[in-house]
Amino acid sequence: MKAGKVRIVGGKWRRRLLPFPGVNGLRPTPDAVRETVFNWLMPYIGGRACLDLYAGSGALGFEAVSRGAASAVLVEKNPKAVKALRQNQQVIDAEHQLSVTACAALQYLSTAKARFDLIFLDPPFATDELEKACYQLQKHGLIAPDGLIYLEHASDRKPIYLPENWRELKSAQRGGVCYTLYQNEL
Repeated sequence: MKAGKVRIVGGKWRRRLLPFPGVNGLRPTPDAVRETVFNWLMPYIGGRACLDLYAGSGALGFEAVSRGAASAVLVEKNPKAVKALRQNQQVIDAEHQLSVTACAALQYLSTAKARFDLIFLDPPFATDELEKACYQLQKHGLIAPDGLIYLEHASDRKPIYLPENWRELKSAQRGGVCYTLYQNEL
């Protein structure tokens, strides 16, 4: 993967370009997909605590805060990506709203104590971490009641495990990417 820039689609940082490094498996959520997802989230996002579990470029977490989320935790294990996330956090002066955690996603879930209102799950497509992350989120009670969970995965690979209490709200596909929004019905 070569280095590039991701554009914030809407909100207070609209049109802002944030650089990201060339990291194997890093695949920012495309602008058109983010536009659709955040249109879905518009009635829910204000004041929410968010978790961008496989942050990569940080596109989803930065976009959430730009559009009114109270906070976002961006979890990323790749040191180059973590460095870029922290630099972008400083460039847009978002140290109080965004926190960057240098850690593997599943490790973070096993130690996290906070509950989140909105969780973004967009792991590298070549892994089986999507199901593991869904299981860990449920097991550790990290999703607020009525919390929202966004899943992104390759369209040729549907998730095998999803908690029974997650109700699908919206789903779409663009190119080789399938994306779905669920609500935790506890």
